[in-house]
Amino acid sequence: MFVIIICMAVVVFMPLLAKVPLALMMNREGKYDNRHPRSQQNRLEGLGARAKAAQENSFEAICFFAPTVLLVLALDAHTVYTVQLCIAFVGLRLVYLLCYWCDWHLARSIVWVAAMGTLVAHYVMLLS
Repeated sequence: MFVIIICMAVVVFMPLLAKVPLALMMNREGKYDNRHPRSQQNRLEGLGARAKAAQENSFEAICFFAPTVLLVLALDAHTVYTVQLCIAFVGLRLVYLLCYWCDWHLARSIVWVAAMGTLVAHYVMLLS
């Protein structure tokens, strides 16, 4: 269960990791506009725009991962298999960020599907 909780923490804080290149690109624009950061982010292009999208997607991933993991924990259904699925989700989401930042759009889509597949596997396991 400890590893599952660590995975949950990593996913919850992943948007902060995704913020690092976004903040760097905002700084490159001349200055990080702390008064109007969202306006500044909306003007970014290239890596900056992709970093913003990656961060937003990281927030969205929490909405899929957290309920799935909380259901596994609430039903006391955690096994070695669920731990491996959680680790796989985290690893895939980290690769997903890299793919977003590097503009590897096809790889990013494949990694996204694989990560979502780990969540589907949780539900298949819970329902069997």
